[in-house]
Amino acid sequence: MKYTSTRAAEKQVSASEAIVKGISDDGGLFVPSSFPVLDSQTIGKLLDWTYPERTAKILSMYLDDFSFEELLGYTEKAYSRFDGDPCPVVKIEDSLYMAELWHGPTFAFKDMALTLLPYLLTAAKKKTGVEEKTLVLAATSGDTGKAALEGFKDVEGTEVVVFYPSKGVSAVQRMQMAAQTGKNVHVAAIKGNFDDAQAAVKRVFNDEEVKRRLAAAGYATSSANSINWGRLAPQIAYYVSAYCDLVNDGEIEWGDKINFVVPTGNFGNVLAGYYAYRMGLPVNKFIIASNANNVLTDFFNKGVYDINRDFYRTMSPSMDILVSSNLERFLFEVCGRDDALIRRLYDSLSQTGRFELDPETVRAGIFEAGWADEEETKEAIYTYFDLDDYVMDTHTAVAASVYNEYNCETEDDTPTVILSTASPFKFATDVLGALGTRETDPFRAMIRLQNSTALECPEQLYGLAAADEIHKETIGRDEVADAVLRFVGADKTEE
Repeated sequence: MKYTSTRAAEKQVSASEAIVKGISDDGGLFVPSSFPVLDSQTIGKLLDWTYPERTAKILSMYLDDFSFEELLGYTEKAYSRFDGDPCPVVKIEDSLYMAELWHGPTFAFKDMALTLLPYLLTAAKKKTGVEEKTLVLAATSGDTGKAALEGFKDVEGTEVVVFYPSKGVSAVQRMQMAAQTGKNVHVAAIKGNFDDAQAAVKRVFNDEEVKRRLAAAGYATSSANSINWGRLAPQIAYYVSAYCDLVNDGEIEWGDKINFVVPTGNFGNVLAGYYAYRMGLPVNKFIIASNANNVLTDFFNKGVYDINRDFYRTMSPSMDILVSSNLERFLFEVCGRDDALIRRLYDSLSQTGRFELDPETVRAGIFEAGWADEEETKEAIYTYFDLDDYVMDTHTAVAASVYNEYNCETEDDTPTVILSTASPFKFATDVLGALGTRETDPFRAMIRLQNSTALECPEQLYGLAAADEIHKETIGRDEVADAVLRFVGADKTEE
């Protein structure tokens, strides 16, 4: 299978090339040339397989320059780092389930892909004959950064650089990154929000002078964000796996349609579900859940994507995003793969901060969207614990709140899976507060949350209280390129 750019449809690269490059030279994102089909024979196998086997099979349908056996070796190694089943589906009540995606090493759903991406990237470099060292760049709204640092730490021939908004992540997320060990890891806070960090990293990818100086130092750039196909593709698997688990548990029969409720900011998580749907997964609705930064809600309901609005820092910081990078891939599909239109839309976004499309085209018959404010998020945390004895983090609570409103308005009784994206202990202060107990210290809040629920606080999170803060630098958004060059010694190359 070949991959094309959303902004240059005539471009054709292999899967390995797409993974190594991360982003197309024209600024577009790589997408598969077609969608493989989940036929009955494939589904029959997946029902009986483990999560690593299911993931290897889904990936083998997209990455045809990798063998199934090769991919299975990578998935088994990656998911051996998880605590039990990487994607357990927990029944909350009749026809409502949580797919818990946070049982990996950093306790967030980003581990589902970022434990695997280093294996894919290393192998892709060999397949494409790339001998340069790889500089992996990532902007993070909280969870991608730690997952990328943990996944790539001490990987031979690789340096990883992460930028996060200085006041846009939780205290625990910040310490996870600030305390990261590894001889090849670099972290800096940016004065600004996630969109500033993301835009600065994209500028590095497109800066010819920066790329020249990196090349002179022996580096080629790639991305750990979901703009990289190697990061996005593994996420398709947990939609398919969750469906298979419901079939195996007798909750549904194969062919029954289900809903997925997805908390999202950068649109990568829900896009992976859309790709599973395009492969043939029976889906009734994708319900997109946003917090107060509800640009996606407006877009799917009104067809207007407008980032000229107030930016809010919320208790669900990983969703505090206005520029959703992966939306471009989705629009490429629903707009008939019209690369000229995509260029016009994103030129308009760059110049005016907005663009418009027909809302019926955007919803594609399967999308609904809603948002939850801070009080509604707290109410969801309290209600689900009170009625169902289930503890959720703040991002999952946004999704739960949006689902409750959708369900009340539509009375849709379709079996529904909410994607649970982080451990509640990563946001213990806000979760505990929603349950009625005020505690401003995040580590004391972890213990109090443990004592008031049946959950056990992960030692890896509580241990951050005594961890050394290694990475302390804060820079301006216009200093990112210089920081990247300095981190890897490329600032010393001849100009």
